[in-house]
Amino acid sequence: MGFADLLEEVGGFGRYQWLHVTLISLPGLLMASQNLLNNFVSGIPGHHCSLPANHSHYNLSQYQVEEKEFIKAFIPMDSSGTRLDRCKRYVEPQWQLLVPNNTANLSQLQTEECLDGWTFEKSEFFATTVSEWQLVCSLRPLKQMIQTIYMGGVLTGAIVFGGLSDRFGRRSVLIWSYLQLGILGSSSALSPSYTAYCIFRFLSGMAVSGIILNGVSLKVEWIPTKERTLVGTLSSFFFTFGQMVLAGLAFWLRDWRKLQLVACAPMFLFFTYSWWYVESARWLVLNRRSEEALKSLHRVARINGKPEVVDKLTLEVLHSHMSKEIESSRSKFTAYDLLRTRGMRRISICLVAVWFSTSFAYYGLAMDLQKFGVSIYQIQIIFGAVDFPAKLMALGMLTYLEMQTIRTILACLGKGFTSASFTTVYLYTGELYPTIIRQTGMGFVSTMARLGSMAAPAVLMLDEVFPALPSMVYGGSAVLAGCFACFLPETLNMPLPDTIEDVEERWSGTSLTRQVAEGVSLKEGMDFGGGGLVSTEDRPLKELKEAEETGLNAL
Repeated sequence: MGFADLLEEVGGFGRYQWLHVTLISLPGLLMASQNLLNNFVSGIPGHHCSLPANHSHYNLSQYQVEEKEFIKAFIPMDSSGTRLDRCKRYVEPQWQLLVPNNTANLSQLQTEECLDGWTFEKSEFFATTVSEWQLVCSLRPLKQMIQTIYMGGVLTGAIVFGGLSDRFGRRSVLIWSYLQLGILGSSSALSPSYTAYCIFRFLSGMAVSGIILNGVSLKVEWIPTKERTLVGTLSSFFFTFGQMVLAGLAFWLRDWRKLQLVACAPMFLFFTYSWWYVESARWLVLNRRSEEALKSLHRVARINGKPEVVDKLTLEVLHSHMSKEIESSRSKFTAYDLLRTRGMRRISICLVAVWFSTSFAYYGLAMDLQKFGVSIYQIQIIFGAVDFPAKLMALGMLTYLEMQTIRTILACLGKGFTSASFTTVYLYTGELYPTIIRQTGMGFVSTMARLGSMAAPAVLMLDEVFPALPSMVYGGSAVLAGCFACFLPETLNMPLPDTIEDVEERWSGTSLTRQVAEGVSLKEGMDFGGGGLVSTEDRPLKELKEAEETGLNAL
């Protein structure tokens, strides 16, 4: 509890924390736009084969039919019989079909592919990547490929930026990620080809991962234990509200290039004010940059209205609080350490299953909104709105422990619960992994989540085998995640662990190997209280006061 004590003395959750959390959470309004952008940027407008180039030479007046009916002479109806086929047209015009009560045998009429391209409706979308590059019929998988490539970028970003932030700091990587998304995301709106657009989206996905992972860690590491759950859940509402903002922007613009630009340009604003952020003092201390950590704590104390702390909080006080963590930080840590010890292995394996399944189910529901048979803009607002009660319910649990219509309602409930699960798992993961390797761990499990989100669009193709199969697969993965989550430890009102030894002591009940090596007995090194094992090293202030009559307890 060393650093937790320091955080309370410099103001706890004061003015700085309010500003800090709010500014880091604001980009969440557009993170939803990035993850769900493909629903609108690559929306599929109503379409049918373009008519032959000479179709205008035919005289409509002799058939006395409207143009909509005239098209039926060129385009067959689909299997449902309610709309024009999207991928076929007649080899020759079938004028007899315009005659009322005709008895033509439709199965014998010859059809061909859309040799002259497609005609797209503009009632729902003015322009999308699908209409611009004609990603329909045999090219339809390329539409889903855009989202898969984007999620591949998010996966890569989790691996790359997770390790870089543990090495160079959360603040530096977060600032870079804002700039990268602003430049490359805006460049996506200018893409001259499908290939160029996919490349820009991949690189944008990397930046999104850097923003989300480092934003979460930088928030958590400056928030006191008691406020962590409340603040973590409430800040997630920025993402929820962002889903509704996305629906409004998409409805207003209806052009994929304009929407892409509007969703990414604000990142330059976030990049500008992100220089104000204070680097995580926990990370600075554990990376032997105690002087910078002390300056950060002094700055936070002044902003929180506690200038008297500046003179009392010295390097000696800081080191006395975090002596155990500093000693542990002299070792080098890699992703292997996530699985090396029993406690870390248990946490990592369970979190891999939870993150993969949650992301798989979430994006399986959220990435195919046109299948519900209602306005895509309305269903996006509903999907965003349902997150509010779901997340409020998640907050309470964390703190205190016609067939088409039915299908849509159940999908909204499922979306809400998976969103609540995402809120919980982001906060929970940060509480389970120690500071010394937190970002590596977040990157590791986030990688599994991106694998899930990449697999989700592919599963949608299973509806051709059996219509209900995709929903069964998504639901089954969520049940599997719940089973694995049962094996994770509770973190309610527990301080953040800073070292792997903290994790092992807390969750596995094993003693510190360092203490054993120094010949310190378990009995002498630990107090057995009602809350479990409590290290006596967590009380350096009392010893410091008795020795020097100075320190934080004298404030």
